[in-house]
Amino acid sequence: MGIRQALRKFFIGIDSSDSPAAPVARVDIMRPEGLRYYLKAVPTRQASAKRPLVIVLHGSGASAEQVLGLAFPFSPLSVWLEIAEREQVVVIAPDGTKQRGQRAWNDGATDIASNPTCDDVSFVSTIIDRAIAEDGVDPERVYVIGVSKGGMMAYRLAAELAPRLAAFSALLAAMPQRAGYRLPEQPPSALIVAGTADPFIPYHGGKAFITLRFLAPALSVEATAALWRKLAGLEGEPTVDDSGSVVRHTWGTPSESAQVVLLKIVGGGHAEPSRKKRYPGLFDRFPGRQNADLEIAEEAWAFFKDKRRSSQGHFVSDPLAEALQ
Repeated sequence: MGIRQALRKFFIGIDSSDSPAAPVARVDIMRPEGLRYYLKAVPTRQASAKRPLVIVLHGSGASAEQVLGLAFPFSPLSVWLEIAEREQVVVIAPDGTKQRGQRAWNDGATDIASNPTCDDVSFVSTIIDRAIAEDGVDPERVYVIGVSKGGMMAYRLAAELAPRLAAFSALLAAMPQRAGYRLPEQPPSALIVAGTADPFIPYHGGKAFITLRFLAPALSVEATAALWRKLAGLEGEPTVDDSGSVVRHTWGTPSESAQVVLLKIVGGGHAEPSRKKRYPGLFDRFPGRQNADLEIAEEAWAFFKDKRRSSQGHFVSDPLAEALQ
């Protein structure tokens, strides 16, 4: 490796995508809080059937552009554009609202005053409606994936939009210890991905001092997974696959009404696993090491693609206490 390439790898990162990607267009939408927008990628080939929809939620301080690979640094979730073109998937990345100078989500955590106050659940629900009406999306195959604060928003959407979702994935995120929303009795399937050395989202729960007022105290990652599998009625021991760098815990099977998978990234920091999209090597020092043994967007698509929504409906009465009993 030459000096120039090594410097680029350390300061800029690597984007080694080599597959066709679906084109991206911006869509503006007026909301009670003002003008909002989302980025939409629709495959170039004509669809022979209704397409699945994947909603991708960026992290705090990032943007719809960044999470789809249109702004620095290279996002592993931008691989969804390749999946969209290859698998006939519509991909939509909403943009959060600006709060204290950075984009964020109203993820429902009650212990943090810096959250936006807008109705992001309604915003995403409206996006789903429009995609079904305008882009031939299959209402039985709607999925959500979010990273960091976007992952926390994914938990809220999985709770409040449970009847509309077939599955969701939360990356580098845990449930808040106190949430201002109810949990569904029949949840969508869940893929939870977290690093054991994440400096922002402690794997064992609580609150990292460096997050100041931007994050609320969280459950541990394993308690978060336990919550969703309890809601799904998956109380047995998991199937465990330990590759050394990734420990996969699986409750349920793809054929069941719900499935929960926890991917424990051993030594992983606050960085989505990827082989193609590598954050700058500088980031390995902080916010931590990026695993290269998984392509997280492909992993999520493998989890999502055969799942359909079930007949969900009622909610538990207490947001978290009843689920954790």
